[in-house]
Amino acid sequence: MKTSDLFIKCLENEGIEYIFGVPGEENADFLMSLQDSKKIKFILTRHEQGAAFMAESYGKLTGKLSCCLSTLGPGATNLLTGVADANMDHSPILVITGQGSSDRLHKESHQIMDVCNMFKSVTKWTTSIRSPNTIPEIVRKAVRLATLEKPGAVHIELPEDIAKLDVETKPLKSFPYRRSIAEDAVIYKAYKLMSEANSPILIAGNGAIRKRSSRQLREFCERTNIPVVTTFMGKGAVDCNSDYCLSTVGLGAIDFGDIAIKNSDLVITLGYDMVEYHPKLWSRNSEAKIIHIDFEAAEIDEYYIPEVEVVGDLAHSLSVLNNIIDKEGTKSYDFKYVKKMREDLKKDHEYYKNDEQKGLIKPQKFLYDLRKFLNKDDILISDVGAHKMWIARNYPCYEPNTCIVPNGFCSMGYALPAVIAASLTNNNHRIFSICGDAGFLMNLQEMETAKRLNSNFVVIIWEDKSYGLIKWKQQAQFGRSTELDFDNPDWEKLAKSFDWNYLYEDDSSKIFNKLQETNSLQGPTLFVIPIDYSENEKLTKFLGTLEKSYDI
Repeated sequence: MKTSDLFIKCLENEGIEYIFGVPGEENADFLMSLQDSKKIKFILTRHEQGAAFMAESYGKLTGKLSCCLSTLGPGATNLLTGVADANMDHSPILVITGQGSSDRLHKESHQIMDVCNMFKSVTKWTTSIRSPNTIPEIVRKAVRLATLEKPGAVHIELPEDIAKLDVETKPLKSFPYRRSIAEDAVIYKAYKLMSEANSPILIAGNGAIRKRSSRQLREFCERTNIPVVTTFMGKGAVDCNSDYCLSTVGLGAIDFGDIAIKNSDLVITLGYDMVEYHPKLWSRNSEAKIIHIDFEAAEIDEYYIPEVEVVGDLAHSLSVLNNIIDKEGTKSYDFKYVKKMREDLKKDHEYYKNDEQKGLIKPQKFLYDLRKFLNKDDILISDVGAHKMWIARNYPCYEPNTCIVPNGFCSMGYALPAVIAASLTNNNHRIFSICGDAGFLMNLQEMETAKRLNSNFVVIIWEDKSYGLIKWKQQAQFGRSTELDFDNPDWEKLAKSFDWNYLYEDDSSKIFNKLQETNSLQGPTLFVIPIDYSENEKLTKFLGTLEKSYDI
């Protein structure tokens, strides 16, 4: 068989279900081989960045590997942002790019560039196939590296002349692997440190939303009542209705959760990534001891020096810790402030629940109604912008992977491709996304992809005709902003031109009813609301005084 046939058979052998991408001349053989596959479906996208975001979303929601594909040169550079986003947010993806013939890679030639070197900084591993016989090993290694904790992106380049060669090699056997586990003695040392603390707190990060990890975390919290704050990507690791849940941290200002951390003498981090919420923001001038529980050892940082590092599979570490607690008991901590803080959080989130403002919709009001409308296991995907801050802060979450917030690389334009992938993996849940008008327009060409696939989801645009998050931060820092405003298309005409459903609402009292209308709609829906971002500055002022008015 041809080398390209072998490549596809190796991918089938690894259980790959989807390849998202835009083909080119240099991967023509690969695409013809893929066309004959009965196990892998190719999803044609309208831009390579959209393909990478779709693969990332699929990985986040399923924990399984998928692929994104491009040709050489400009196709590969278009993938780069999405690949970087997946790698920094720890989503497993396999990146496949075509390349010109190997006999012209050493010299100046049409569209030729060093793609592997370009991807080196945004992947866990990158390589170019120069011999057909190496493909089984390369694919097996790539899949293993992409899915090993912490997951990320890997890249394989296939030159067009190599793809055409005949080969007799067979795929390698795919086999499961077990994650490394922490030593029992180290876990016991962490338990002893918890027993010595008076006011511990736990920060649950991106790694804590794995299903097994989340289950064991909830059992740990039920045994100890230690309060939990989550990062943006850790939302759903614990049920927000639980007595020990204290919402999210990472807004960049002192919020409820930040106050709780500041007044703790022991901080337990679980699956925590510094890219989300740097320890300088919560550990500066702190005398609290730190227990680091993660798949990998702690990053070296002057503000993050753990007393104990529990390195290994999170679910196993928590399970052993829970068994120790069952045998030896747990300290009775004084967490009176937690009940009061949860009451204050509830009041804060419900402050505008009966708002009837017309013309502009307050972020808090819309999120309150959306949460009331969606089931606990329905999915909300955020883009990047001011709306992301409001979702992270004001949208309660009950289950892992039901609120996806890109917060490592933080690339705008993520949400539309992401909901398309989500619709391929989740037929039993409603799927919604919230975008800013700026972020949505960055990948609007994927509206055609959604309609072609007959995807069923709702994209909500919070329209403010501005780069709202940048304006928010400039106003907070400088008291004024640079030129950040723009105009938008006629949203209804745009939706109809792609044969999407369209909804619009600017009356706060009608938001819930308008959301209910989406239940009867089939196919992709665009729902536009004018957003009241005067609330941004009000929130900044509120958070600026919160710590002084709060006494633990």
